[in-house]
Amino acid sequence: MSKSNCNDCTCRLANEVGQLKAIVNAQSRTLAKLVRQMKEGCKKDEEAKESTLCGLNPCLKCLQPDILYHLGLSTDTTDFPKVFGDVRFVCMGGTPGRMENFAYYVMQEIGLKINAATKLRNISEAGQRFSLFKVGPVLCASHGMGCPSISILLHELIKMMYHAKCKDPVFIRIGTSGGIGVEPGTVIITSEAIDGRLNPAHEILVHGVSVQHASQLDESLADEIKMCHDPCKDTYEAVIGRTLCAHDFYEGQSRLDGAFCEYTPEMKKTYLEQLQSQEVKNIEMESLAFAALTSRANIRGAVVCVAILNRLNGDQIKTPHEVLSKWEKRPQELVARYIRKSLYYNENDDDSEQPEDETEGAAAGTGAGAGDTQKAPAAEAE
Repeated sequence: MSKSNCNDCTCRLANEVGQLKAIVNAQSRTLAKLVRQMKEGCKKDEEAKESTLCGLNPCLKCLQPDILYHLGLSTDTTDFPKVFGDVRFVCMGGTPGRMENFAYYVMQEIGLKINAATKLRNISEAGQRFSLFKVGPVLCASHGMGCPSISILLHELIKMMYHAKCKDPVFIRIGTSGGIGVEPGTVIITSEAIDGRLNPAHEILVHGVSVQHASQLDESLADEIKMCHDPCKDTYEAVIGRTLCAHDFYEGQSRLDGAFCEYTPEMKKTYLEQLQSQEVKNIEMESLAFAALTSRANIRGAVVCVAILNRLNGDQIKTPHEVLSKWEKRPQELVARYIRKSLYYNENDDDSEQPEDETEGAAAGTGAGAGDTQKAPAAEAE
């Protein structure tokens, strides 16, 4: 083995050991706190836990039960605080398969395990619309394609967080997009979502009247995710920029390869160059609704997408599937690093706290499966 390969191997092992130590230390502190609470008689907080979400529908308190129809869940059959009360991160992407794979990936990255003979359970299987996988404090959901689809999911996920009394959940959309003037494979973290008129607002019709909600995203969250990119190790770029959210895959994105096209290649070129001049880095189809709904609920939100082509150079996706699969994992890697860092690298934690002798092993968190109130592993399995 060459000297350079040995050095690379040593650096990789040192990095993995450092990450493992951080996880074990964090889990040890958690165990110490649990043991201390048990010795003190499991005293409950004097103040009842309440959700930090705001601006929600005042009629929610009157819904007995509240049926989350598209998720196949209801407040009369599921103990939401017990099942989902520990959720800190809600990650969503287009397809069920992608989000199931991400659930297994993030489970490994944050140090959780399930029996090899079991698999993660789709909590929203009864709804037959979306997939939903819970891995400790991380909830992974598929949102389909376009603003209408992700809007339905977000309404019900936000209500879920409200009923579960979750505090300060972070919502992150992970996906693919068409790049504008960036190399294919580049990861774009959205600074601002805009529509086809370059307007930073999500428009809906309510009682026949146009209503616009600002499509705001959390700037500090975008910076934190960007900092998880390692230019020395990662073989791709990660940038922060504006994202255009289209309501159509073909004409709405000025493509030339749809069934209909009533504009010329020159008109397309002019429009895309105008977008580039306005610091637009990519085009996708969900960011407007995502940004507007999360900000209305006082939820920190981020959109992290990989560019699978540069739209200035063409419209059709000709990259081999195996390459696309590797690119699709890049946003997942950054988000998983952010989650791991948020969970295990808290500077406010007291490193001197250690578990008592009575405890064994490491705690990965607890949770319960949807529809039951029994204790279960943090990763929801079947």
